[in-house]
Amino acid sequence: MKQIAVIGAGTMGNGIAHVFAQNGYKVNLVDISQASLDKGLATITKNLDRMMTKEVIDASKKEATLGNIITYTNLKEGVSNTDLVVEAATENLDIKLRIFKDLDEVCQSKTILATNTSSISITQIGAATNRPEKVIGMHFMNPVPIMRLVEIIRGYSTSDEVTETIMELSKKLGKTPTEVNDYPGFVANRILMPMINESIETLYNGVAGVEEIDTVMKLGMAHPMGPLQLADFIGLDVCLSILNVMYDGFKNPKYAPCPLLVNMVMAGKLGVKSGEGFYDYSESKKAETVSAQFK
Repeated sequence: MKQIAVIGAGTMGNGIAHVFAQNGYKVNLVDISQASLDKGLATITKNLDRMMTKEVIDASKKEATLGNIITYTNLKEGVSNTDLVVEAATENLDIKLRIFKDLDEVCQSKTILATNTSSISITQIGAATNRPEKVIGMHFMNPVPIMRLVEIIRGYSTSDEVTETIMELSKKLGKTPTEVNDYPGFVANRILMPMINESIETLYNGVAGVEEIDTVMKLGMAHPMGPLQLADFIGLDVCLSILNVMYDGFKNPKYAPCPLLVNMVMAGKLGVKSGEGFYDYSESKKAETVSAQFK
């Protein structure tokens, strides 16, 4: 593994590119939008500067990391001659299937195709290609440069060789790979999202307010961040999408999204990314509770 391509320059994509590049891999960062690529590189630079401030890396390491990244808006150019492609596009099945069909056509036969999906079936994605044995889930956690876990999800047809290759590669990135089977939500989100959803239900039913719910979970359960603030950080639209995948996949009502979550997403209140969710993230408010909305 020498040449890596990352599809998508958003929060997860630029974080994945950062980690590969920092560990000496040549990375092609691909996105349809040059503005998104510029924003992604700016985020990587900012995160590297923060690491320098904390004396985790020095200036030469920062420059080497940035020097390992080349950006592309053309998919075919960006993925040619790569050993591994990691897709980190929007958590949407149709978009991912289209990307993997295109990747299958333009990538070399040796190239492993990985997806950073947090809930969608690897088997279904692999079936959209002519190389299902080379399709695998590589679910990084956010923020990617800090979080050590990578869920490695093998689809029905994923080969042992590809699985072992990706497990070893993850270790070389300083991560702890954990192999799980291909069921909706895998492990992380199958446990996390029902907890977040139940927290929203608790708010929706008037049991307690936003800060009170988060305080109970932080101080009573030793969580570093309350579930409602975490939902804001993940993105309420992402939470809704994952819950819908699990609800559709298991046909179990316990995964049905809370109506409050559905309404907030329809209203564009997506959390940190939109400036408001369960908390207000505008410059003047600095993550104060949007309490009036929930009384």
